[in-house]
Amino acid sequence: MKSTIPDTGVPITPSAANGSDRQEASLHGEILLRLRDYVVEGNIPDGARVPERQLCEMFGISRTPLREALKVLAAEGLIELLPNRGARVRQLSQRDLEELFDVMAGLESLAGRLACEAITDEEIAAIEQLHYEMYGHYLHRDMHGYFQANQRIHESIVAAARNETLKTAYANFAGRIRRVRYSANFARKRQRWAEAMREHEAILDALRRRAASELSDILFQHLRNKRMAAIEHLGEPQGDVSAAP
Repeated sequence: MKSTIPDTGVPITPSAANGSDRQEASLHGEILLRLRDYVVEGNIPDGARVPERQLCEMFGISRTPLREALKVLAAEGLIELLPNRGARVRQLSQRDLEELFDVMAGLESLAGRLACEAITDEEIAAIEQLHYEMYGHYLHRDMHGYFQANQRIHESIVAAARNETLKTAYANFAGRIRRVRYSANFARKRQRWAEAMREHEAILDALRRRAASELSDILFQHLRNKRMAAIEHLGEPQGDVSAAP
């Protein structure tokens, strides 16, 4: 017996079914992106419960797609699912940050070294374009756009390493520190945002020259500096992040 589109009686043809699947996948992806950004940008305090009803109203969705997106964020390490009690934003201790950033520094350092051996001219050109996009966001003090371009640069370098094991490990740890990596740009003592922009200039220069050892060292120190800024920000009074350097 053929299936029909609900409330219409119209048979579901393979193309119609595929189209519906694509629309559902697209909607899921959009909800996931919006929810991830909302959490990463600090709209829910560390350790606080995720306000499901408020988010459903904000995104114009039901609880089911929201909870599906929450499951993905839990797998990424951004939130924790609480049995029969919803979810809360994962809170990292200083020790957690130190360990996670050290591992990320090692992974990115290795990725930079391997990328210099395998990266193509086209891939370097694409990363260069992302760098200029990021710089434009920096000049306009658009932290959201800056961070998105920044993450794509780091992910592109990892992808250029041509090592699937490294790529999988990186994705696992990157999700767990994405939120604090974003907020570290607001560390007041070190004017971290401007400092990170200068470091990215050095990253791009070394990548263009395929200077493997140099790029490896720069990326390692870049993550170490980010770690220090994240820890500093953790100890600062949390005010309005719009006053970024």
